[in-house]
Amino acid sequence: GDPPYHLAQVNIARAKAPMTDPVMAGFVARLDEINAIADEHPGFVWRLKPDPENSDQLLACERDGLLFNLSVWRSVEDLRDYVFDSAHRELLAGRADWFEKMQQPHLALWWVPAGHIPGIDEAMLRLDRLELLGPTQNAFTLARPFPMPEPYRPKDDAD
Repeated sequence: GDPPYHLAQVNIARAKAPMTDPVMAGFVARLDEINAIADEHPGFVWRLKPDPENSDQLLACERDGLLFNLSVWRSVEDLRDYVFDSAHRELLAGRADWFEKMQQPHLALWWVPAGHIPGIDEAMLRLDRLELLGPTQNAFTLARPFPMPEPYRPKDDAD
């Protein structure tokens, strides 16, 4: 069946120019295609799409020149496969053309109970935690993944 936990993923990028600038055209041209590949990719569960509920927060990110990507996957392997073995890889290859090199962590992963949809604040906290503490069970990287937590089982009274 479905695993008890899913993998949440946030990544942020600081664009070198506004999305309407010719500098960003190569990235913008492929964004819908790359999102569609994610949506169809094995193990994909959910991704943040702009809606009235989150538009203020996303606009605040964009005003800072930050692109904000938040998604949920069934496993580290599924996410890694999408990141490195799909057309997404071509965007990774071009990222120096479009995005500033960031000093702080720009990608964080953490386990969420299956069915939980992470929010923007939650995701930003995970990035902060990764920067403060390095990889832990609460915020980690593809290079240093942490295993899925054991499912919670209440102790029965006989114990």
